[in-house]
Amino acid sequence: MGYPSDLSESEWQLIEHHFQPATKRGSAAKHKKKQIVDAILYVLKGGIPWRMMPNDCPPWQTVYDHFSRWNKKGVWEAALDEVNQIHREKVGKKTGPSYGIIDAQSVKTQYSSEDRGIDGGKKVKGHKRHILVDILGNLLHVSVHAANWSDTKAAGSILARGAEKYPSIQAFSGDAGYRGTAVEFVDETLGMTLHISQKIKDGWAVLPKRWIVERTFAWLNNFRRLAKDFEILTGTAENLVRIAMLKITLAKCI
Repeated sequence: MGYPSDLSESEWQLIEHHFQPATKRGSAAKHKKKQIVDAILYVLKGGIPWRMMPNDCPPWQTVYDHFSRWNKKGVWEAALDEVNQIHREKVGKKTGPSYGIIDAQSVKTQYSSEDRGIDGGKKVKGHKRHILVDILGNLLHVSVHAANWSDTKAAGSILARGAEKYPSIQAFSGDAGYRGTAVEFVDETLGMTLHISQKIKDGWAVLPKRWIVERTFAWLNNFRRLAKDFEILTGTAENLVRIAMLKITLAKCI
């Protein structure tokens, strides 16, 4: 019967070509690529260690080996980029986004991971997930770095990557934490504008456009492996965010 985290056949057909080798060598693979992708999604959704994968999945060593190789080849990013375009076309948007919204989330790390620090404001020791999304909440870029990096200083490379990857972007939006250095960088280096969402009133209020990126973080929180950062390498942590968004966005394309 499969698991709730599995991709449907129609979802798999949209991304299958990203996971097939360019040339076939040797004997046929013992496990289908969909089985391996479904096993990775099971780990991500359920928040379990690789070694606790169910017996009806391919061996965890095989699954992790494919996961690692696809990380290095940029397969997850390529698949997500294509699915984002499919989703935008489905809702009547142009394939290239014109507006990017940035925000960050500090998250505790379980181990002595790569590039770890303390976010003094939120009292979190670990990593900071910085994401850039379009007006629909689709993930355009993700960067994981030490939690002690201030938002306004860390945003420069993320916004520059977003502008490079998506030339159609005309402006960005961020909260008050991006005032100063980030605004100056976008203006002077990128020749663009970073709009700062101002506080409407004292207390809680829905800020225009900012709620979109907050909603994306809420979507990601449904994947238990992302409840904390269990990864040693920041590159691995970034790809797990991409895989979660790949699952989320694929469901919107069907």
